[in-house]
Amino acid sequence: MYQDIAGERVFFGTGSVSHRKDQPSIVFIHGAAMDHTVWTLPARYFARHNFNVVAVDLPDHGRSTGPALKSVEAMSDWLSAVLTTVDNEDHILIGHSMGSLVAWNLAAKNPNLCRKIVLMGTSMPMPVTDQLLNAAKQNEDASFEMANTWSHSSRGKLGFNKNPGVWMLGHGRRLMNRSNDNVFYADLLACNDATLDPTQIQCPVLFIFGESDQMTPYRAGKTVADQLSSGSVVTLPGSGHSMLSECPNEVLDALIDFV
Repeated sequence: MYQDIAGERVFFGTGSVSHRKDQPSIVFIHGAAMDHTVWTLPARYFARHNFNVVAVDLPDHGRSTGPALKSVEAMSDWLSAVLTTVDNEDHILIGHSMGSLVAWNLAAKNPNLCRKIVLMGTSMPMPVTDQLLNAAKQNEDASFEMANTWSHSSRGKLGFNKNPGVWMLGHGRRLMNRSNDNVFYADLLACNDATLDPTQIQCPVLFIFGESDQMTPYRAGKTVADQLSSGSVVTLPGSGHSMLSECPNEVLDALIDFV
């Protein structure tokens, strides 16, 4: 579905189901150099179980136009404007990696828009290595190679997948390769510079961590979760950062139980 906001075209997936005004909404927010397609399985499930789905493409990602935003705060403000245009109801926000920081910032600044949030593959802060930042700044293909490799567990790199017919490394790389120049760098810069206070969130929070995550290590994320009395944790044994491809069924089960 397309919306025109501030002179730019915004796209969000709906799980292939039309929106209905009497239903609650779930908002999916992708990570760096990704787009709405990473949420295909949960989006289709919830769209068919009495939820409106808003799986956004952030600016200059996927089918959305506009310059890539270089801060989590700017992404949060943009998403707030999108949600206000789509509907004015409170939402369940679900974000992965960079998307988790956007969800967190929006929930802190606009608690009236959020009644629950899910943070997947998160840490606060979310530092990015100079090696990866510099390669992305130069739009080097090596930046995609590093991030994609580090995002998968050992078994993920070997091609293991519970759902047949999916080449996880190839899928992740293809998504990144579709990015325009400077988009990945803008995303990484936003992650690296984000400063968020975990104690600002008052609504229920679910953390989903990959036990073998190298991009946002489990220990770093768990430290954040331990600061919240309203937070619950699901750990995916053996999963890397790309949990939506490595453990799609387990992620969906966790979302269903929380939502």
